[in-house]
Amino acid sequence: MRYSVLMQPVNEPDFEGYFYAHVPSLDLTTQGVGIEGALKAAQELVEAWLAEKRAHGETVPTETNPVIAQIEVADALLRS
Repeated sequence: MRYSVLMQPVNEPDFEGYFYAHVPSLDLTTQGVGIEGALKAAQELVEAWLAEKRAHGETVPTETNPVIAQIEVADALLRS
């Protein structure tokens, strides 16, 4: 099974070099040092999460054609 992972740097001073790893299809997020560390953490989290779902007889979601898009928000709206 394959799941898309959205990587995003953690923007906090104490976590320099860390990345968030979001798995949108499963609504899961973790973090790790560097992209490789975050990907490894995501894989471990997804494997554990899927095992838990299967252990309880629950269905395992599959990913369907992910789309990543961006929107732009006017800076003036963010300041109010």
